[in-house]
Amino acid sequence: MLDQLHRIYPDIYGKEYDEREMDSRFIHLVEKHKELFGKDNPAIFSAAGRTEIGGNHTDHNLGKVIGGSVNLDTIGAVSKRSDSRVIIASEGFPVVDVDISDLSVKNDEKNGTDSLVRGIAAAFREKGIEIGGWEANTTTKVLGGSGLSSSAAIEVLIAEIFNNFFNEDKFSPIELAKIGKYAENVYFGKPSGLLDQACCAHGGIVGIDFKDTDNPVITPLDVSFEDYGYTMIITDTRGSHADLTGEYAAVPPEMREVAAYYGKKNLREVNFQDFLRDMKDIREKVGNDRALLRAYHFFTENKRVDFMLQTLQEGDIDGFLSFVSESGNSSFRFLQNVYPSSSPANQGLALAIALSEEVLQGEGAVRVHGGGFAGTIQAYVPQSMTEKYISAMENLFGAGCSIRIAIRRRPVSRLV
Repeated sequence: MLDQLHRIYPDIYGKEYDEREMDSRFIHLVEKHKELFGKDNPAIFSAAGRTEIGGNHTDHNLGKVIGGSVNLDTIGAVSKRSDSRVIIASEGFPVVDVDISDLSVKNDEKNGTDSLVRGIAAAFREKGIEIGGWEANTTTKVLGGSGLSSSAAIEVLIAEIFNNFFNEDKFSPIELAKIGKYAENVYFGKPSGLLDQACCAHGGIVGIDFKDTDNPVITPLDVSFEDYGYTMIITDTRGSHADLTGEYAAVPPEMREVAAYYGKKNLREVNFQDFLRDMKDIREKVGNDRALLRAYHFFTENKRVDFMLQTLQEGDIDGFLSFVSESGNSSFRFLQNVYPSSSPANQGLALAIALSEEVLQGEGAVRVHGGGFAGTIQAYVPQSMTEKYISAMENLFGAGCSIRIAIRRRPVSRLV
């Protein structure tokens, strides 16, 4: 097993990883499977977390985004069962035990992993695929609440287990992402988009155009920021997400208030020049200046995504980083998701960005990461400055707050 994994590690964990640490992690996983289920030689699966690179808060209005699979993953040791039960023992969580002979939506399972298992199984069954039972134990390095999409990682992991065990890997990563989204929307009860699942499933960096949400256009890129002398660092400011649901929930409908002026549902259906021309009248009709500013962010962020993709394709790292900075500034000034308006004393993200700019002194780039209001920032730090940068962040937010991130090339898959 380890010989096989050694050949795969670089595609999962990038250029900087501790081989002995990874070996110990996988050995423990297999030993735990034997302890829990009494079975040797389980199959080994891995699904990545993801990072948002561009397109902050645009996907929900059919916008454009850039995301990437990262070197923090959820791994699982899995064996088939002879019945219709799916059992998942995830480290640190209650055991999930679902009989997939019943694929009806269960209201009492909403917001639980058992609902995702049932929903993913139902999606495969609807596609005419035979499904069956399996048992797994998992462990993860995708930190919950970090903006790295631990929930999407487990969704696409479950989907790939069904795909591999009962379907000979017929479905592509983006199809597995759609299956995960279906389960999350219909069974779990969360009206999410496809961004997180697509990035976790695909591998590498991907541009995603959500204009046709059922058939998003995927632009894959093979990019390593380390090749250009930069390390991506995600810093968790450790602010509470409690009571911020209203802040997140306000962004999509405020953008749609502007779209509604034109009789449209989403901003993607509105022409930017028409918006600029009609701004005075929209302001009077909508009566919400923040909605107009958030719309302005949407339009300009969509254009930025195109430029960011172009610079990455051309190997223009300086151009790319300038657009990263523009994206961060737009999120701060126009989208206004760097701190909650309901709690102006809670500005950990703004502090992290200010300190980052002071340490970097014009080198690299920094931006809010993910949903915002609390949580994480993303910085591209020259490799010669990483220790200094992390030390400054940890001095403010505590030990272990900053994580070095590498882009993972391998999609969600069975490793062994």
